[in-house]
Amino acid sequence: MNSKESCRSELRIAIRQLSDRCLYTASKWAAEQLIGIEQDPANFTPSNTRFQWGSSSIRRRFRTNEITSTPIAGVSYVSTPVMEEDDAVDGDFYLLAKSYFDCREYRRAAHVLRDQTGKKSVFLRCYALYLAGEKRKEEEVIELEGPLGKTDSVNRELVSLERELSTLRKNGSIDPFGLYLYGLVLKEKGSENVARTVLVESVNSYPWNWNAWSELQSLCTTIDTLNSLNLNNHWMKDFFLASAYQEIRMHSESLAKYEYLQGTFGYSNYIQAQIAKAQYSLREFQQVETIFEELLRNDPYRVEDMDMYSNVLYANECSSALSYLAHRVFMTDKYRPESCCIIGNYYSLKGQHEKSVMYFRRALKLNKNYLSAWTLMGHEYIEMKNTPAAVDAYRRAIDINQCDYRAWYGLGQAYEMMGMPFYALHYFRKSVFLQPNDSRLWISMAHCYETDQLRMLEEAIKCYRRAANCNDREAIALHQLAKLHYELGRPEEAAFYYKKDLERMEAEEREGPNMVEALLYLATYYKTQKRFEEAEVYCTRLLDFTGPEKETAKSLLRGMRTTQSGFPSMDVEHFSP
Repeated sequence: MNSKESCRSELRIAIRQLSDRCLYTASKWAAEQLIGIEQDPANFTPSNTRFQWGSSSIRRRFRTNEITSTPIAGVSYVSTPVMEEDDAVDGDFYLLAKSYFDCREYRRAAHVLRDQTGKKSVFLRCYALYLAGEKRKEEEVIELEGPLGKTDSVNRELVSLERELSTLRKNGSIDPFGLYLYGLVLKEKGSENVARTVLVESVNSYPWNWNAWSELQSLCTTIDTLNSLNLNNHWMKDFFLASAYQEIRMHSESLAKYEYLQGTFGYSNYIQAQIAKAQYSLREFQQVETIFEELLRNDPYRVEDMDMYSNVLYANECSSALSYLAHRVFMTDKYRPESCCIIGNYYSLKGQHEKSVMYFRRALKLNKNYLSAWTLMGHEYIEMKNTPAAVDAYRRAIDINQCDYRAWYGLGQAYEMMGMPFYALHYFRKSVFLQPNDSRLWISMAHCYETDQLRMLEEAIKCYRRAANCNDREAIALHQLAKLHYELGRPEEAAFYYKKDLERMEAEEREGPNMVEALLYLATYYKTQKRFEEAEVYCTRLLDFTGPEKETAKSLLRGMRTTQSGFPSMDVEHFSP
């Protein structure tokens, strides 16, 4: 069996097993990867389509023999046995409980299985109790503080679940799904180290449960923690590492992993979306836009990840494309957090910030832990000059994910607006630590150093240099470096940066006040250095502009002729940017 056929066989069985345990998110993920596997050319016929649903039908009977995880691209993988099912032990009760579970009657489902001892039934009973506790916790939040409020409400089932699952693990009578749930409970209770250990046991025993991998990823916030995990070498580990690298900001490594996985999962929309996320973090907006356009062509009713596409369209000020996307998701599913954020971005681009906030709040009512909505709402409050509300929104985002550099950056902006540069500097430092390759963050921190309260110009210069080395798309850093060096009495350094800024403007075919300023300074500087030929070149270019700079250029040319006749030269300090 070749590698692709092996992956197909494993995923088909996994989809049935995951669905049977009501782990529908993991089942959906597995099904998307199944469809994403490239067709074998030997079996391909013109009637086959990319989404050949017939080829992905799930077998009704489980195989009890071992399936070997054959390698992708020739790498050796550990074999993982397919789980044996215990349908016969408590089949009828399980079917009834599953029906109640699917109707969101969690306590009723748990009650039906109270006397059942099969591993599958024990898992579903415990999982139903866990979700019943989560449901009650959400109800208490709404009753006490409203849908966006903060409370100390907890899942009251966690203590009893931890006790039962711990006992089952010690007795060796727990399956990988029970281990996943036990890890989830431990994580909720704050026992992160034990939770990691238990989740590693779960994914090593049953690697196809993407929910378990996702929970494990949330507990790996550093590369050291990630490297300490003792994981079996299954192809699912590559999906996990690619996703984990992205979360810890190792975007190049993440891209390399996903490109490797594309060798087998060449049609996976999930992988395409993750590649777009990594490119987005690297600010390769053109490539991100191309990927999302392709995704929408292949999956026109997709809403997942489309809020990131809307961020790109917003950044590029593509009003018509953003309007079309907003209409599309509104017609598909308007009560999804992603849809609300896309519509919020649309109104923000139109300058209707109050309406934008309304949609971001709607997204948070649907999912109060939706990180992007908190951050984007903070941005809107900044635009509305409502800094207290912005600070609160950004802090809520940080409570959800302390690695969200956009929220730290937003806090810096808010405190800078309030005239508190020391606080702003603290938050800007946090943001550049998390996203050191974003020039905008370094530029904001440099502006903070330049404020009247700080006037730490040498530190500002260091920040602008970092920004210039991080592909400063807004072309701010070089110009500011030139001005700061001039202000500090360093004419040679100022000339160096003005020249680099001028070269960039010429390459990008941009004109404006910055070009005039650079030409004027360089003309004056080279005249002072008695390099008259170079000075004349810049003066001649200034003659093409209309305004006072044209007269200044004429005066400089006259001055050079006078200087060459033996009169004193004009000093560079007469230049004023």
